Formats: sequence, C-alpha cells, structure tokens
Amino acid sequence: MRWVALVIAGVALALAPRAEAGPTLDAVKARGQLVCGVAADVLGFTSADGQGKWNGLGVDICRATAAAIFGDAQKVKFIPLDAAKRFPALQSGEVDVLASNSTFTLTRDTALGVDFAGIYYYDGQGFLVARKLGKRTTKDLAGVSVCLQPGTTAEANIADYFQKNKMTFKVIPFDKVEDMRKAFFDGKCDALTADLSNLYATRIAYAPNPNDYLVLPQAISKEPLALVVRHGDHQFADIVRWSLFAMIEAEEYGITSANVDQAMTMDHPLLKRLLGVTPGMGKALGVDDKWFYNIIKQVGNYGQVYERNVGPNSLLKIPRGLNSLWTQGGMLYAPPIR
Repeated sequence: MRWVALVIAGVALALAPRAEAGPTLDAVKARGQLVCGVAADVLGFTSADGQGKWNGLGVDICRATAAAIFGDAQKVKFIPLDAAKRFPALQSGEVDVLASNSTFTLTRDTALGVDFAGIYYYDGQGFLVARKLGKRTTKDLAGVSVCLQPGTTAEANIADYFQKNKMTFKVIPFDKVEDMRKAFFDGKCDALTADLSNLYATRIAYAPNPNDYLVLPQAISKEPLALVVRHGDHQFADIVRWSLFAMIEAEEYGITSANVDQAMTMDHPLLKRLLGVTPGMGKALGVDDKWFYNIIKQVGNYGQVYERNVGPNSLLKIPRGLNSLWTQGGMLYAPPIR
C-alpha cells in the first residue's frame, strides 16, 4: 500500500460547531435522495446505458455527495438537461446540484444565482474535424463552418478566437446536442466545437468510423468544469465541495475502495479522523463521521473514478494531463481536510 507522508503537528483538531441544515439539505433528506442534473449524453462523463443506469465521471461525483449525506451512494436521481436548461433547472429547484460539464465563469458565478462548488475536470474548448479535410491545427480552420450549441461558452470563445486570428467562419447552431452531432457526421458543417473531453466522447461514441475523424490537439480556451449549487445555501455547498475534495485527498494518500478498510486499522491519527475511527470530523459538515469512508468505499478516489470513466480503463483513454494530482504535475489539489 502506498501512503503519502503526512506531517502531523500533534495539535488537537479544531472543529467548527455542527452546521445548521439549510433548505436544500432539508429537502434532500425529506425526499430521501439527491437530485443531480447532468448533461444529456456525454460518454465518460454523464450517460445512461441500455438499462437506464447512469455512468460517468460527473455521475460518480454526484454519488459521492449522496454517500456523504445518506451513507448510500445509490440514493441519487439523475435528470438529463440540455445546455440551455441546466441553470434554470437548478434555479427553480428541479435539481439540487449540477454535474453537467458546466464551465466556471465570472458571469455565471455572479449573475445566475448559483455557486460553483469545486472543479472536477480541467478542460479546454477544441475542434473535431474529418481527416479528409486536411486540417491539423486550429490555425487551419479559416473559412470553415462550425456546428455548436448556443447557451454554452463555445460560441463566444470561437468568435474571440477567429477574430483574434483574423479568420472568417460560419456558425451553424443547434439547440439539441443529438441534432448537432448528426449534422456534423452527415457533413453539414466542417467542424464541431465543444470541450475537448466532449469531442473525444463524441468521436468514439457516434462517428461511423472514429479513425476518420481527428480531435485537433490545441485548446482555444480554459474550461474548468465544476459542480454547481444554488447561491446562499452554504451548508449544502460545503457538503458537495468537500465530497469532491475527499476523493482527491484519498488519491493523494493512496486510499482506494479496495484498501480503505485496511486503512482504518492503521495507527495514524489523521487517517483515523478522516475515516471516522476517531469521531468528530463529520460535525463541521453536518454529516456522519463515516462520510469520507463511505465515499471512498462506495465510489472510489478521484483516480479510480477517472481511470474507469475517461482514462486508461475506458473507451476514451484521455490522458490525465492537467487532471493529475498536483504532486504529479497536474492541477488537482484538495485543501487540508482538518
């Protein structure tokens, strides 16, 4: 078992008073399940199989929140939402949290009555093209027609990019993602633009022959994909945020779903607090002291979730890149859980 060395100061953990339940948490508990809004169908991130079971990176992160609240990662309902409907669904209370590959931006954070509760995937916008067009970089895209979804950050990003590079282009908009994909693969536009993760998924899942299509390697924007909750319900936001951080922290410590029970037997003060052997850690969040244990045992750490959904054990096989731990040259970093 690999453990990251931890420096323990020997000072007793200072815990905040038990959090007062907010309206969202009260509603979730009364309902008996978390309601998570997800992108309609993005392989590797949020998609349902033939039996209606949801799978993906965003799906597993929602399950982590359910595990923290209920001790049961399966107590979550998934609502598929088109891009234009996701924020209204959250604002209206139709869903409790979004794991819909939504980019964290200033305007959204300040103008929509929502809060971003943790970045779970560092992405960037790119382009998918047919290899036969001979386009190999984004600088080759002058004069192309581009399929995209309105209501996303994609439209403004490509306008800025093409204007900056003094290139012309034509937008072909589609409200429904399935219509956009069909139009692209039917040859009705030269390029499809979306987050690079989405393009990898689209190529594998929908291209008649994936090898006939190329995801251009350059990103034209920063697209940090984050969990989103309603503004003002800080206690629920804390649970969502720290459930994600628990998955990241567990990977850094080498704690997996396979060895978490063994970890509980170790004579290690911090691990005992994290895993609920020593009581008190859950009080600050207003959840059971086994919240961290339940997340890792039932869902896994971030690395496990990444590998099975979008990494080497998936169809997508997307390199970790920026989504590696900070100790491995990436951006993933959980604040100290103490």
